[in-house]
Amino acid sequence: MDRRVLFAMLILLAGGATGVGVALFAFVGVDDATTEATVVWESEPAAGDDGSGAVIATVDGDPLLLRPAVENESRVVRATVAGTDGAAWTTPISGPDAERGGGDAAGGDDGNASEGPVAVSGLTAGTLGGDPVVALTTAPGTLVVLDADDGTVRFAVDLDGPGGLRPAIGDLTGDGNAEVASLATDGTVRVVDGGGESVVETSLPGEVTRRPLVVEPDAEAGERGGLAVLTNAGNPATIHMLDERGEARWTTTPSVNPLSWNAADSRDGPVIALGGANGNIQTVETSDGSGRYEVGLQDLPVEIGDADPGNVYVGGSGSVWAVDLLDGEVVWKQQYGASTRINAPGVGDVDGDGELAPVAVNRDGEVLAMTQRGRVIARGGPAEAVVYGGPLFADVTGDGGDEVIVVTDEGTAFAIDT
Repeated sequence: MDRRVLFAMLILLAGGATGVGVALFAFVGVDDATTEATVVWESEPAAGDDGSGAVIATVDGDPLLLRPAVENESRVVRATVAGTDGAAWTTPISGPDAERGGGDAAGGDDGNASEGPVAVSGLTAGTLGGDPVVALTTAPGTLVVLDADDGTVRFAVDLDGPGGLRPAIGDLTGDGNAEVASLATDGTVRVVDGGGESVVETSLPGEVTRRPLVVEPDAEAGERGGLAVLTNAGNPATIHMLDERGEARWTTTPSVNPLSWNAADSRDGPVIALGGANGNIQTVETSDGSGRYEVGLQDLPVEIGDADPGNVYVGGSGSVWAVDLLDGEVVWKQQYGASTRINAPGVGDVDGDGELAPVAVNRDGEVLAMTQRGRVIARGGPAEAVVYGGPLFADVTGDGGDEVIVVTDEGTAFAIDT
């Protein structure tokens, strides 16, 4: 069957009192001519995580797949060279293995084997002082940063409150040195430098259930950076933008009940994009907290994914959208997987042309790779899988383009060649 692309100009209507914009977009259909994606690598499982906590870090040119896992009743971080069978390293975070190693990075009594492995956040990969690192927080309230090359504990810092939220790594000040920002669920904020020394210690009203966002400054454009924190104070929530000293630059109450969020650069400065429980996407200016636009996508919750300089990519129930960051125009909508939930889309260079393009993975593990205009490059994936995380990217075949890495709820990773 020839490729069929059905363009239908659709109007998303909302009442003027709600402030929700009107959007026109092209619906792009998937047909039988789509290239089938193939599985080129399958890892050993890493039990102890639902698959959403994994990240990719590059060490000496090799892509490392880093996963939180449980081994011998200990919570560990396991590093595997993507595309191979061997583990690069495994570092105990808590439990009897960590104690035998001379310390428990989780702190407290939660590392005791009788109480089971301590819960941890998802992982965050980044660079500190030129070195690749991976960071996490533990439920008892410790920020742990490991050197990605060998798994050595670089430092562990007490959060002074319960943890379990994914930390963020970025340059808050624009001086070329990245910091690690972490939150306790009670609203405690802790930012440390590359050596683990405290830079910011403050506390915000309300509880926190979302990861922090580092907005890096752009001196040439005159844009200040900051740390965005979302708390449940206010109705339905409050966004706090903190400066490099931890002082509030502004606060605002979003109009949507945000279930997901991300920071993105646009042609008119950086914004924070929020995915609402009502199916709307809202963007907020990082400069002053003012709203840029709100657009309705569907009547079910949507998941904010990654962005390129023009669009942010959003997953929902059976659909992926490209939304223009500047004006909220829905550039295109792609449907696949019936009503299956789509995880937060990512962007990667899957065809080796140097251009970042969107890739989505649904809860059934089916990958959909697209161009920036929404044309499907390939679809496929592991059979009978359950996947809760978004796509990861690594060149495991050496062809110059990224393969898509998906990690199942059993901790098994698959590399998908598109």
